[in-house]
Amino acid sequence: MKIGSKEFTCGTHVMAIVNLTPDSFWEGSRQTEYTVLSAVERAVEDGAEVIDIGAQSTRPGYREVSAAEEISRFLQPLRLIKKHFSVPVSIDTYFSESARAALGEGADMINDVWGLTHDADMADVIASYGASVCIMHNSHTPLSGDIWGSIEDFLKKSLDIAISAGICKDRICLDGGIGFAKSRQQNLELLGGYERLSRLGYPLLLGVSRKSLFGGDVRDRLAPTVRATASAVKKGIMFVRVHDVKENVEAIKKEAFNGQGVH
Repeated sequence: MKIGSKEFTCGTHVMAIVNLTPDSFWEGSRQTEYTVLSAVERAVEDGAEVIDIGAQSTRPGYREVSAAEEISRFLQPLRLIKKHFSVPVSIDTYFSESARAALGEGADMINDVWGLTHDADMADVIASYGASVCIMHNSHTPLSGDIWGSIEDFLKKSLDIAISAGICKDRICLDGGIGFAKSRQQNLELLGGYERLSRLGYPLLLGVSRKSLFGGDVRDRLAPTVRATASAVKKGIMFVRVHDVKENVEAIKKEAFNGQGVH
């Protein structure tokens, strides 16, 4: 997969979460225009290969902010990051207006938690900039019954939207949407069989960092997050989107080394 000028062909790579919101569920990820450069510098030094900027929290029960508010939050930090770093930058948004503003300032990828279905112009905007996209599964109502059929049907329809708009196939990855429209048991089922989504033919992104499916307090969820990352390496998942870059990079390296030892 290509993001910006960088090509990812194999292995598992870390996407670092950088939130420009006052209400993201993990306070350790919250940054401002004045702290974002140091946060990105630390993430890159720790091994992050993509930076994902969020200007709107999508935690359970979140309060939606407008595209204008999103843009006001991410525009200057994005400019600063692109000026000082060569790392690819993803913007987490489902508004085409926000996507256009971000891509116009040099963002490389749009991470859409509604899989191109919330805003009818989103796919066309991404295609017009030759940008990359992460298509995530979501639903307005909780899933029931066989989750795999629902998730795959949604992702297939989103892929049709992307390809029809002209988004290049080598600039698309898929996210099963753990934590969105699913019960805890369904999230665990999805995590356990996540590699099944590979049969759709695109690289996968896994986003479970410190999420509630692990139970307990958010401050105590680093260890299960790292275990999920190690499992992602075994499953051939290309990207993990995480808050704690160093620990997850170490888990990837350790699992990759162990895997080579087996062979």
